[in-house]
Amino acid sequence: MHAAHDLLRFIDDSPAPRLAAEALTDRLRARGFTPLSLTDDAWSLPEGGYFVQRGATVIAFRLRGPRVRRFAAVGAHTDSPHLRLKPRPAYATEGVLQLGVEVYGGVLWNSWLDRDLGLAGVVHTVDGAERTVRIHRPLARVPQLAVHLDRKVNDEGLKLNPQTHLAPVWGLASPGVDPAERLQSLLADACGARPEDLLAWDLSLYDLTPSSLGGVDGELIFAPRLDNLASCHAGLLALLEAEVGVDDTVPVLACFDHEEIGSASVDGADGTLFATVLERIVSARGGDRGAFHAAIAGSLMLSADMAHGVHPNYPDRHEPRHKPVMGGGPVLKSNHNQRYGTSVATAARLRALARAADVPLQDFVTRTDIACGSTIGPITASRLGMAVVDLGDPMWSMHSARECAATADHPRYVALLRQHLATHAG
Repeated sequence: MHAAHDLLRFIDDSPAPRLAAEALTDRLRARGFTPLSLTDDAWSLPEGGYFVQRGATVIAFRLRGPRVRRFAAVGAHTDSPHLRLKPRPAYATEGVLQLGVEVYGGVLWNSWLDRDLGLAGVVHTVDGAERTVRIHRPLARVPQLAVHLDRKVNDEGLKLNPQTHLAPVWGLASPGVDPAERLQSLLADACGARPEDLLAWDLSLYDLTPSSLGGVDGELIFAPRLDNLASCHAGLLALLEAEVGVDDTVPVLACFDHEEIGSASVDGADGTLFATVLERIVSARGGDRGAFHAAIAGSLMLSADMAHGVHPNYPDRHEPRHKPVMGGGPVLKSNHNQRYGTSVATAARLRALARAADVPLQDFVTRTDIACGSTIGPITASRLGMAVVDLGDPMWSMHSARECAATADHPRYVALLRQHLATHAG
């Protein structure tokens, strides 16, 4: 149960992507990992643990020998679908203060209704500083229209317009008080700055309900952002717990931002950051570009992203014989149309790792008549030429403001990722 309880703390410490990155780096620092700067001309890397953070992306690794022949990588992502403030969000209408929000990623819109929402993220100030903000109290709410005014909602379904129906309320308007100035003052108080010194921000709304264990015997995890903070946390524990294995294999954890919106960004998996960090690791160990390409060719990434557990109320939405059950262990994800990065060769390697770790492994493919989602797996495989296999723990309510997974699956997830990071040998 330790891994599950620690996951709850990690998720509650990570209400926004940037704060998730901070939660990762805080734990890495506490275990002796050294931060590296991308603007340094050269890295000096004696044996030990290191990490790079840019924005909400964190790449951490351990060096265990004098040369680099391959990487054993785990890839995940720090972002989750949610509501994000626009640059000029504050306004008043019908006597109410509201916030203009942009829907980030594939949000289940209805799940954000009638929830107590806090606000978290970063602000930039005139002195060049970047300050974290977390207003951890019931600040905002997206109230649903009463059934009396929407008599057909239960028969015809809820229909929402994200522009007009998802704007949260955050108070009552006061005559003569500018909503923008009121928000500016609120943010300034939260980050210890003067209102006039705030230049820009990246702020996310989040549900204030704490993460918890649920079910009759605590066998379920009720939490926000399980997709994909559960994979970030499992990868982190795996990296910290992995015993020294093959000296010329470098274990790497890469937790990217912007996966939920396609990864095409300076900090995303479809950018150059990951390749740059890996090449600089090889260079710091005396390898040239040829050695870097050779290391990539011998490497394997486990693309760790949560999977769809079979829903008891909708079992027909799953491919027969490919229905991952909650509590049944991690899921190997496959798609012949390359929406996942799994190949027959990498599937075999994951099955071998699962056997070595004594971890049960389930299989998932989408129904042929339902479109398949995707991950950073195919992006990494095509951009770097690195072998990839996609996997994740089964869950329900993916992309909801509140999600659900099985308590027993998380330590198995950690064990499987740890087996890869500790013993991968090409």
